[in-house]
Amino acid sequence: MNLSNLAKTSARVAATRKRNEKTALLATCIAEIPPPERPMGVAYLAGELPQGKIGVGYAGVRKAMDTAPAALASLTLAGVHRSLTDIAQTRGKGANPLRQDTLATLFAKATVTEQSFLARLLLGELRQGAGASLVVDAIAKAASQDAASVRRAHMLEPDLGKVCDAAFQGVAQLGQFKLKPFAPLQPMLAQTAASIDDALTRFEHARLEWKLDGARVQVHKDGGEVRVYSRQLNDVTHAAPEIVAMTRGLPARRLVLDGETIVLDKDGKPLPFQVTMKRFGRKLEVASVRQSLPLTTQFFDCLLVDDEQLIDAPQAVRSAALAEQVDEPQVITTLASVDLAAGTAFLSRAFEQGYEGIMVKSLEARYEAGARGADWLKLKQAHTVDLVVLAAEWGSGRRRGKLSNLHLGAYDPSDGSFVMSGKTFKRLTDKLLAWQTEALLAREVARDDYVVYVRPELVVEIAFNDVQTSPHYPGGLALRFARVKRYREDKKPQQADTLETLRTLHNGCILAGLPHPIEHRYCAPLLHLF
Repeated sequence: MNLSNLAKTSARVAATRKRNEKTALLATCIAEIPPPERPMGVAYLAGELPQGKIGVGYAGVRKAMDTAPAALASLTLAGVHRSLTDIAQTRGKGANPLRQDTLATLFAKATVTEQSFLARLLLGELRQGAGASLVVDAIAKAASQDAASVRRAHMLEPDLGKVCDAAFQGVAQLGQFKLKPFAPLQPMLAQTAASIDDALTRFEHARLEWKLDGARVQVHKDGGEVRVYSRQLNDVTHAAPEIVAMTRGLPARRLVLDGETIVLDKDGKPLPFQVTMKRFGRKLEVASVRQSLPLTTQFFDCLLVDDEQLIDAPQAVRSAALAEQVDEPQVITTLASVDLAAGTAFLSRAFEQGYEGIMVKSLEARYEAGARGADWLKLKQAHTVDLVVLAAEWGSGRRRGKLSNLHLGAYDPSDGSFVMSGKTFKRLTDKLLAWQTEALLAREVARDDYVVYVRPELVVEIAFNDVQTSPHYPGGLALRFARVKRYREDKKPQQADTLETLRTLHNGCILAGLPHPIEHRYCAPLLHLF
């Protein structure tokens, strides 16, 4: 298939906000891709590169865009895949010029439309509102398979190409995907509850857990081999020898556990998140830092025990399996109750012990990998949300020359965009201002007299007093008295809180989106390149 087919489909998908129309357009395109090219085709449509990072950044793409486009479409998916694979495999001394030459040759064969598509794909800026979840639904439609079956397959197998091939081969092939050690799952995420009363009234049977402000870990064991994965599924085994040693001593031959690791003080109370990340993110001198900042890990879920698959089992069954496999000190403190008085007391004890808050989980909940499911709710001492930085304004006074006032966006999973939801320059130390300015300028895509617009890559945790109605923002909502708590370098933009979360926090009121010109300012910055 010609690349132009995908580029045109991508443009049509971007032009509609209706999920059903996006799915139908993608499904039609996927059905027309020849079987050998489907794996690369579905990856491109989802905005992903099968090769992963290929060593080409913003400057390289911009330089390639200076290449005169071809008059006629001739690029095939297979040909593009070969070129990108060549770039990814070019390493060593003098690799950058060779990569750039290969990229320029590829762009010279591409039409204007194809160049735009390739540039956005390489920069992770396809912005068509068709992420992996939507492409999964389109695969199901194209292959005439049940969408739930394809979603489950993708939960267990992150490679969209393999899932697509299985879907076209039939339901039996989709069922072959199983949870296995050393193939980490996207972590299940939680929504935010407005209050303990709000959380408990949603479930008939609930489990409450203290919430650690640590680093999320997924631990896999098979025999004597143990690996530890971060929230972003990076292998961080080298940074956590305590977890490896503890897991090797657990009774099961094969295990997959979900939990948090954290550094505690001498009284057993959690230290700030930054302290944990200083230790957990360490790549060198782990042994020496381990003495001063030992990690403590507490698990809250069990997804695999030997050959028993538990991801489809309810929370109650998974919790029982966890208790059988892991000693009590390594299991998060819990309470099985929906009694308001008991829940309130449990929350108060969590705060007294220095924990961030509590989780409230339905005992009927299945493990929804990668989803921010309504069956897991979080309650914190202060309202906080994770938002994405869309732009920043130049500061004045002592902040002159620094990017200060942040423009913040909530994630809209319906189309993969970020909706402006507030601004803040509060609680930024001089050290953080300096780091923030450098980090944002490295992601700059456009600017005017006062504002630098950036690629939406940095996630920042924002504390606030409440959510209020605002006609000035496209979602109709804004954070009141917002202030920066910390940057979340462990989170991807797609793991930020959603506009729906803000609506839930707005006293349960669901507000209609309010049109405003500012909505378009955060979709446009890259367009001048293409």
